[in-house]
Amino acid sequence: MQFQTLQLLAALAVASLAAPSGSTETLVNKRLENGVGRTPALGWNSWNVGGCSTAAASNAMAAANAFVSLGLKDVGYTYVNIDDCWSTKSRNGSGHLVPDPAKWPEGIAAVATRIHALGLKFGLYGDAGTQTCAGYPGSQGNEVRDAQTLASWGVDYWKYDNCNTPSSGNSSAWYIKMRDALADSGRPIFFSMCNWGRDDVWTWGKNVGNSWRMSSDITNQWSSVASIAASAVPMAKYAGPGGFNDLDMMEIGNGGLTENEERAHMGLWALAKSPIILGTDLTKIKSSSLAIIKNTGILGISQDPLGKAAMPFQPAGTAAPNSRQLPSYWAGPLSDGVVVGLVAVNGAATLSVNFADVPGLGAGSWAWTEVYSGTSGTGTSVSAKLGSHDMAVYKVTAAS
Repeated sequence: MQFQTLQLLAALAVASLAAPSGSTETLVNKRLENGVGRTPALGWNSWNVGGCSTAAASNAMAAANAFVSLGLKDVGYTYVNIDDCWSTKSRNGSGHLVPDPAKWPEGIAAVATRIHALGLKFGLYGDAGTQTCAGYPGSQGNEVRDAQTLASWGVDYWKYDNCNTPSSGNSSAWYIKMRDALADSGRPIFFSMCNWGRDDVWTWGKNVGNSWRMSSDITNQWSSVASIAASAVPMAKYAGPGGFNDLDMMEIGNGGLTENEERAHMGLWALAKSPIILGTDLTKIKSSSLAIIKNTGILGISQDPLGKAAMPFQPAGTAAPNSRQLPSYWAGPLSDGVVVGLVAVNGAATLSVNFADVPGLGAGSWAWTEVYSGTSGTGTSVSAKLGSHDMAVYKVTAAS
């Protein structure tokens, strides 16, 4: 029954891609239903830690154990994901992917089983082309075989890259092939599409995957964080339960951002409803970074079941935001209120906003909590004194 249901859903999704485009509302609301990804993924990925060198069983188990010992599992982090370079450089005689025996002496399935025993989930990396970005076997022409292999190993998350794919044609074609193969594998697998925003993926990605990269790779500096967050604005309306814009992995804990910038990085990704996939050595993370990624208030906004991304707005008396610059004022609906974000984009600043100017609120007194500081109150406005590139995030609800 599960196979038949997944196949039917896959067929309906293919039909929706081939059908003439309808209203924006219809396009936004139709999305993949594969039983996972109802909220943005929370997890960890090996790549930003050390590239190819960290695509090993020892690193996967170290991260999984850190999820437990640091309390990350308790606040919702679930996926322990290994990126490129985990396999041998060629398939075996029957055409199957082979874990590098030096990195995975017990194989993949044994590690996945241990991670599952901790109450966590395990992810791997693949590529839609002939080779991965680092030159390992890609899945082009092997989609069904690879999906079945993943299911047999107990893989829960599949990051699917876009290197060495055809130079012409719409990338949706090769992502649809893997979506259908995963649907037929007999295991619910989170499908993380990594096509770098090619072919306006946000307009069709919701029918194909649970998340879709909407930009080039993030780098460990504030300018990259700000640029990606700003560029995600036009596609915010496409986020929703089951499918989300992916702003790329987190750089929190990697030393390139100040504490202020780490707060803003986390806050912007949460407001955008991006997956939050950590990319640091959790065994060495400093306490201030750990406090940011464990903040239950910001994680609650990320995981709000409504799944709607926040958008910039312009309070009365403020200058219109530059379309190429990170906006300072953000707001979005929550299932039980409204989130308001204030970002000191151009240096230290005191930013204030009247609730009457906030979309979804209005004149009158509202209850609010600033999630990073825990400060709360009631009133008709909020004001934050922020250091350069810092962010305040308010959850606003009806005053009792």
